[in-house]
Amino acid sequence: MRAVDGVEDAIRHIATYGSQHTEAIVTEDARTAERFLSALDSAIVMHNASTQFADGAEFGMGAEIGIGTGKLHARGPVGVEQLTIFKYVVRGTGQTRP
Repeated sequence: MRAVDGVEDAIRHIATYGSQHTEAIVTEDARTAERFLSALDSAIVMHNASTQFADGAEFGMGAEIGIGTGKLHARGPVGVEQLTIFKYVVRGTGQTRP
């Protein structure tokens, strides 16, 4: 974690040191939020929501069995569905998870 000077500095820092799993921004500026959400190559990007929501059960997938940050996870025969990756974009209004 580090204090940064603006959204571009945050994006550079996360691109260098982030896990590409979950990133979040807290801001009232919609343009800044959209820049952050679209620029990062992470599995989950969040605006005004707690990263505690980055959980398989919260996404309706049942119990979480692992965390994947790889881009190609298929093994064995591969079709179009296996070549598809997802980027979840979560937009909140300040929600936290108890």
